Amino acid sequence: MDTAVNEKIEGFVNGHKVVLFMKGTKDFPQCGFSGRAVQILQNLGVDFQDVNVLEDGNIREGIKEYSDWPTIPQLYIDGEFVGGSDLMLEMYQNGELEGMLK
Repeated sequence: MDTAVNEKIEGFVNGHKVVLFMKGTKDFPQCGFSGRAVQILQNLGVDFQDVNVLEDGNIREGIKEYSDWPTIPQLYIDGEFVGGSDLMLEMYQNGELEGMLK
């Protein structure tokens, strides 16, 4: 991965407590999985930074390499990769995600 792209991703990941790399924005998700991820975080009352990967193809591909995770959305909490939409839903339903966000 390009060093500049890696540094940009690290800036988002380390610069915010909660970051969601997604298709679209939290106000206008542009895929169902991103929409579900936003809904989960909003249901928990979490303030989070959204990163629209559709605006930058380098970020869109770079985040997959950065996390070694093939799909988007991707959630990071306190600099750590949590997972995608399916994992977020599972962790939300069992209360684990709420615990990580407190």
